[in-house]
Amino acid sequence: TFSEPLIGPWSTGSQLLLLLLLLLLPRAGALRPAELFPYGELLGDRLLPEGDDESSAAVKLAVPLRFYDAQFSNLYVGTNGIISTQDFPRETQYVDDDFPTDFPAIAPFLADIDTSRGRGRVLYREDTSPAVLSLAARYVRAGFPRSASSFAPTHAFLATWEHVGAYEELRRGAAPSAELNTFQAVLVSDESDSYALFLYPTNGLQFFGTRPKESYNVQLQLPARVGFCRGEAEDPKREALHFSLTSTEQSVKNLYQLSNLGIPGAWAFHIGSRSPLDNIRPATVGGDLSTARSSAPLEHPLSQAAALESDYTEDNLDYYDENEEEVEYLPGEPEEALDGQGRIDVSFHSKADPVPVEGGTPSPLPHPVPSDWPSYPETKLAALDPQTKQRASPEEVEAPDLNGREESWHLTGPRSPLLPEAGRDSQAPAREDPPPSIQPFPDGGAVPSKPDIPAPSPQGETFAPSYPVSGHVPPPSGGRYVVGVEDHISSNAQVFTYNAANKETCAHHHGQCSRHAFCTDYASGFCCHCQSRFYGNGQHCLPEGAPHRVNGKVSGHLRVGHIPVDFTNVDLHAYIVGNDGRAYTAISHVPQPAAQALLPVMPIGGLFGWLFALEKPGSENGFSLTGANFIHDMEVTFHPGGERVRITQTAEGLDPENYLSIKTDIEGQVPHIPANFTAHIAPYKELYHYSDSAVTSTSSREYSLTSGAVNQSWSYSVHQNITYQACGHAPRPHALATTQQLTVDRVFALYSEDEGVLRFAVTNQIGPVEADSEPAPVNPCYDGSHMCDTTARCHPGTGVDYTCECAPGYQGDGRSCVDVDECSTGFHRCGPNSMCINLLGSYRCDCRSGYEFADDQHTCILIAPASNPCEDGSHTCAPVEAARCIHHGGSSFSCACLPGYIGTGHQCSDVDECAENRCHPAATCYNTPGSFSCRCQAGYHGDGFQCTPDSVSELKPCERQQRYAQAQHAYPGSRVHVPQCDDQGNFLPLQCHGNTGFCWCVDPNGQEVPGTQTPPGSTPPHCGPPPEPTQRPRTVCERWRESLLEHYGGAPRDDQYVPQCDDLGHFIPLQCHGKSDFCWCVDKDGRELQGTRSQPGTIPACIPTVAPPTVRPTPRPDVTPPSVGTFLLYAQGQQIGHLPLNGTRLQKDAAKTLLSLHGSIVVGIDYDCQERMVYWTDVAGRTISRASLEAGAEPETIITSALISPEGLAIDHFRRTMYWTDSGLDKIERANLDGSERKVLFHTDLVNPRAITVDPIRGNLYWTDWNREAPKIETSSLDGENRRILVNKDIGLPNGLTFDPFSKLLCWADAGTKKLECTLPDGTGRRVIQNHLNYPFSIVSYADHFYHTDWRRDGVISVNKDSGQFIDEYLPEQRSHLYGITAVYPYCPTGK
Repeated sequence: TFSEPLIGPWSTGSQLLLLLLLLLLPRAGALRPAELFPYGELLGDRLLPEGDDESSAAVKLAVPLRFYDAQFSNLYVGTNGIISTQDFPRETQYVDDDFPTDFPAIAPFLADIDTSRGRGRVLYREDTSPAVLSLAARYVRAGFPRSASSFAPTHAFLATWEHVGAYEELRRGAAPSAELNTFQAVLVSDESDSYALFLYPTNGLQFFGTRPKESYNVQLQLPARVGFCRGEAEDPKREALHFSLTSTEQSVKNLYQLSNLGIPGAWAFHIGSRSPLDNIRPATVGGDLSTARSSAPLEHPLSQAAALESDYTEDNLDYYDENEEEVEYLPGEPEEALDGQGRIDVSFHSKADPVPVEGGTPSPLPHPVPSDWPSYPETKLAALDPQTKQRASPEEVEAPDLNGREESWHLTGPRSPLLPEAGRDSQAPAREDPPPSIQPFPDGGAVPSKPDIPAPSPQGETFAPSYPVSGHVPPPSGGRYVVGVEDHISSNAQVFTYNAANKETCAHHHGQCSRHAFCTDYASGFCCHCQSRFYGNGQHCLPEGAPHRVNGKVSGHLRVGHIPVDFTNVDLHAYIVGNDGRAYTAISHVPQPAAQALLPVMPIGGLFGWLFALEKPGSENGFSLTGANFIHDMEVTFHPGGERVRITQTAEGLDPENYLSIKTDIEGQVPHIPANFTAHIAPYKELYHYSDSAVTSTSSREYSLTSGAVNQSWSYSVHQNITYQACGHAPRPHALATTQQLTVDRVFALYSEDEGVLRFAVTNQIGPVEADSEPAPVNPCYDGSHMCDTTARCHPGTGVDYTCECAPGYQGDGRSCVDVDECSTGFHRCGPNSMCINLLGSYRCDCRSGYEFADDQHTCILIAPASNPCEDGSHTCAPVEAARCIHHGGSSFSCACLPGYIGTGHQCSDVDECAENRCHPAATCYNTPGSFSCRCQAGYHGDGFQCTPDSVSELKPCERQQRYAQAQHAYPGSRVHVPQCDDQGNFLPLQCHGNTGFCWCVDPNGQEVPGTQTPPGSTPPHCGPPPEPTQRPRTVCERWRESLLEHYGGAPRDDQYVPQCDDLGHFIPLQCHGKSDFCWCVDKDGRELQGTRSQPGTIPACIPTVAPPTVRPTPRPDVTPPSVGTFLLYAQGQQIGHLPLNGTRLQKDAAKTLLSLHGSIVVGIDYDCQERMVYWTDVAGRTISRASLEAGAEPETIITSALISPEGLAIDHFRRTMYWTDSGLDKIERANLDGSERKVLFHTDLVNPRAITVDPIRGNLYWTDWNREAPKIETSSLDGENRRILVNKDIGLPNGLTFDPFSKLLCWADAGTKKLECTLPDGTGRRVIQNHLNYPFSIVSYADHFYHTDWRRDGVISVNKDSGQFIDEYLPEQRSHLYGITAVYPYCPTGK
């Protein structure tokens, strides 16, 4: 015995032997812990130190590992479920982030894992033992049977996380969580390729994500990330290559219940190659979900990542029931598709689906046998005597070992045949026929008699044992697995192949069948079959007995004798009488030398004779096999000259008139035939040999050339090869002869130089090979001597009797048939919005104007109107608040600014109507975006446009003039003098102009006393008693001001600086340049303080320079006032950030910190537009506070008690109330904005209330509850009445919630479903805006955009409301989680 485990819990030699026996058992469930690769310190594993963020020293690899397109010689293992090729940064830089990471990453379970205090261990080693390499090779070959069928690894690297726990903040007396995870990663490589195996045993995953360390009291859990990342991208504008397998908690749960190998819990990936590898390539299962049994049926194929999103539990895993019916199915091909950002999606199916993988065998558990395992001193394996092996009983099962020997194990319980080594049977089936010679398993299963070379069946098919549909469990009794075969005709590089790797069904693909065919599902796929009275291959069907037409083009590059002749796209027309096998072909405009030389080449027109030949019993003409898509290659060699010509005829389907379209190319050399010679060809017979998807024929032909008395005999040989696409899923309805004989008589060839037309005519019959004996009487139906109409079918009777039947689309007695007008009789299948057009023997459907055919080519659907940029949001006009988009048809549009705005329409700025003196002089003007308002001043009444003094009779002249001048002075730039009056309303003797600085004396009537005016800066005139003595000397500020005013001529311009002094003559700390917005701070001597000069729109906060108070208040986090306009406020832990908007665009360069709150964790945030106050919740301080956005404002705490975890916050600016959620108390409360009149609205039926929002106009309150068992969105009135659930279907973690007052939509961001959705206030009209969010926390709506904070990106993301597209993102320089977000308007929204 030994002191530590080798493999999980096993610790003795007998237990290890039992493990090996268990590995040979048939699969009945997911991967067991004992089936991980062996690990332990006795096997050379090194241990990672205990801790929360540990990493190993560099592991120097014996052979470099290929990862993506690079090679790495070192590996590092980290505590947090990750392996890298370089040392890790601090975990805060990656453990909570989504892919891609900034460094190369191989992540079987990336989460915040902590092995402190003995909670698990992390082991790792490099291994080259045969047992490990052999087991790894079997996994890889099973997952990649084509590309890795000969994969022979030389080195492996194993990392095992055993019973590790999630990081958690332990409180005093609290026991650590008992949820522990076990998983393993195996990297295996040879000289050219590397693969990764991720193994998750049953019950190995007990937690599925971890909480960020910065989440504090906010209950959030980030799902673990599983996947790979290349590291930093060369192009900084593009994400690094990465592959992500999980994105939600459910997808992590499904890791041990699903698989891409067919073994729940086992996953394989191709991660590096010497050959170009665009991205990680996963092993891929195939099959069709529509035929698989599942407790949760799926309608469409899923990507692996998408399949992981499905909700699987132990209860709904669909295991095999021996009483269930077996279903055969085909393996799938891997499907890879890059999305342009380095992320890859692959075709995947659930565990209840068929499990075969890439073009090969179903994925077996790569069972090791005892001879595979190394011998250790501590372990004694029982010797196995091969001589004791006997034929297995029903309780025995045989397994091939590595050397091809068979070992017998006597076991009890469920049994199944073990598969041969993966990768040996990897062809795809043609059709079901009796199996070839196979070696049976004891219980009735079978394997190919020659594993490396599948034994051919009579039709060239190969079979291997099959698994039933359910899961990965083999059948308990004999079953066979249909293995695919791809036919290949080497003579034609463009050969058609039918690949049934991904099973398709009639339900989704019946539109590929002809409208005169029916569709049938088979075990491996579907096939089309022509209906009664029609013939063809099912995809193309023509009526029996009816005439057929062929149209096409012919091109040639010939040497006639020694003369080159070329022609391009000349016309070919053929007419076939179907009921007697006659085929007429005409080719026009062929140059005379070429046309004359081609007279003997009957196979040009003979093709149509074979296609539509009259069929003898038990035979099929060509069209019945090929339909209207095939390639006819033939080579004609003339004798005795040896000239050779190659002719290729390509059929390109049926046109709307049911005419066959064909293209003919002729190239080579032909003997010259003089113009006056004609060609004669005797009737002949040809043998055609049939195999799947190909027909061949080789024959010789004699012909004579005559001109008058001259008669010359010549010959040629012809080799023909016809390839087409056959449906290999359906069994043949009868045994078709592999060789048929085409009998051709009435052979005719003629060239008319006058018409320029080359003509061929033949009459053809197809039938069995006939021996040379006395000919028997021939039924008229077979030799064409019957009297049936050309549009009728001849039915042979006894001897020479026969009957005639009009072809479909015709009516009559058979000897005379006329066309049926299906359109007038109603015997058509044209649907609504279509028109029926009658044709000879048929009809066609055309869609009416404004409609077009759907994908099924039968149904007419309304043509989507041309894109309207004004409606779909693709226009470039300014936001809807400022401009309107005018559609001019098609993609043309123009933009026009709305009234109250000015600009091009693409850019619109607000018109300041107040600058245009729109209001009455006695009124005050208030400018608003797009409008303005006027309000009469005190002492006046009116609508603002007309203002009348309240009572003018009692005012003295000075008071009246003063009031009028004050009204005028309200306009910017006004220079009106405002008279100064004394307390009795009389004119003061001294009058000075407030703007210019001029002073003068006035008489009692206010008239200027001549000669008394003094310029600015000079001593004002004495207008009364003698002046009093000066109280103090003028200060530096006053003297400088007077000097500059004198220099400016007494009246400074708007752009000239004049020092600003206070009443005592000191410099005001804030100095501004004229009327501009350029301001700065000065010291007591008026000198500018460096670094304080501001930009327009921002006023620096300047400290008073004189007489500071002797006792200053405790420093508080004063508000740095934001600029005017619309902006976003967001909570980021201990600060509130400010992010301006330019229209709806993020002005990232102008972002700044509005408020620093050390020691706080700000979560919820909202804004009161009336008083310009920001409100927030603090989960660290358990308070609710507010602060004005005015300069120097200090925070004020308004709720300080009875809070535990206040999160969401909403302000009702109409009613002056606020609402908040407390996820610690599970309450929703209301209070006035000053904190008074606090009231609990709800305290029941709440589990995790988070986001809350208010519709103040309509008086509704909305909130989310992310209860994991039953998440929901609820609503009530603002006083708590009429509470009801609004949404509780298809939501997961509704973190963010916002109400848009303009569109009247309630919208939420869900971190569980990754969706942004909206609904009307009553819960109707729900629609998805975006379904690929990362991890949203909070959301706000403004104009035509949403803005949300994201915990994966640690930033603010903008999303267009109409298109759902991600527009931009802002990532603060300081990385930490962002919480609440709100929009600040320059006005209060009305929502009307």
